[in-house]
Amino acid sequence: MTTTRCLRLQCFSPTGRVPCLLDGETVVWDSLAILEYLAEIYPNVWPSDRVARAFARSAAAEMHSGFSALRNFCPMSCGVRIELTTYPTELRVDLDRLDKIWREGIGRFGGPFLAGDGFTGIDAFFAPIAFRLQTYGLSLSSVSDVYVDRLRRLPAMQEWYSASLAETVRESNHEAELLAAGRITADLRACT
Repeated sequence: MTTTRCLRLQCFSPTGRVPCLLDGETVVWDSLAILEYLAEIYPNVWPSDRVARAFARSAAAEMHSGFSALRNFCPMSCGVRIELTTYPTELRVDLDRLDKIWREGIGRFGGPFLAGDGFTGIDAFFAPIAFRLQTYGLSLSSVSDVYVDRLRRLPAMQEWYSASLAETVRESNHEAELLAAGRITADLRACT
C-alpha cells in the first residue's frame, strides 16, 4: 500500500489499514475485533449452538492468523483473472486445509453454511476466499465448490463484487503483487 494511501486511511484507522469499523465515536480495527464487536450488538453473528459456535470461532481465528501462503501467492483482487506462475507446496497445503475446514463444518452442522443453516461470522471470514478462488481459477472438493458458489450468489457478495469492478483506483504496489502472482488473463475492472 502506498504511503499516501496509508496516510489517508490513518485519518480514521489507527493502523492506516482496512478493515476498520467506525460506529459513531467508536473505532474498531482488525477483522476479528470487528466481528466480536458486531457479535455484541447482533446475537446471530455467531451460531447459537455452543459446539457450532466453538467451531466457528476456532475456524475464524485460524483464518485470521493463518493461510499465509494463500495470502502471499494469491493477492486479493475481485476484478482480474490470473493464471498462477507457480503453485508452491505451501499453497496446496493451505488450500487442502481450507477444504478440510469447509467440508467439516458443512458435514458436521448440516450446511448449507459452515456452522449450519444460516450465514454467520465464520462465513463472513471466509467470504473473501470465494473471490480469491475465482480470481486464480482454483477449485477444491465438490462440497467446497458448492459452498463457494453459494457465497458468491449472496446479494451482499454480488454487491461487493460489482462495486469492486467499478473501482477505478489502482495502487501500484498491489498491481505489482498481482503481476508477480502470475499472468493476468482477464481484467474486468473499470478503466482508470
